[in-house]
Amino acid sequence: MFREDNGGGGGRRPSRNVLGLPLEPCSHSPLTGFFRNGSCDTSREDTASHTVCIVTTEEFLAFSKAAGNDLSTPLPQYGFPGLKPGDRWCLCAPRWQEAFEAGKMPRVVLRATHEGALEYCALEDLKRYAVDLS
Repeated sequence: MFREDNGGGGGRRPSRNVLGLPLEPCSHSPLTGFFRNGSCDTSREDTASHTVCIVTTEEFLAFSKAAGNDLSTPLPQYGFPGLKPGDRWCLCAPRWQEAFEAGKMPRVVLRATHEGALEYCALEDLKRYAVDLS
């Protein structure tokens, strides 16, 4: 289920999304992901599970800041521009679940959400807040 490296080499099967399909990119602007490659791909080193591709909202950003994870304030020293409503971002699956339980969850891009998110979040819940289901 997890990537063995971030180089993408040698015969391993492609990472899958929560729908069982190849994982699609989440965002290149702002650049997101544990590997900062635009994808919500993961590995054993990603202990926080940056696997849920979200579309940020004002309500979610305020909730996250109040919960101690300020995603809206720029940190230029780390190359982080700060998120604004409408940005896509690879969120930690436990944080999405926490926001879901508080009724403050952002929308989800299922095709860009890594299957590893299912260790923390129910597929039914993710689907309910998906932006990419027709």
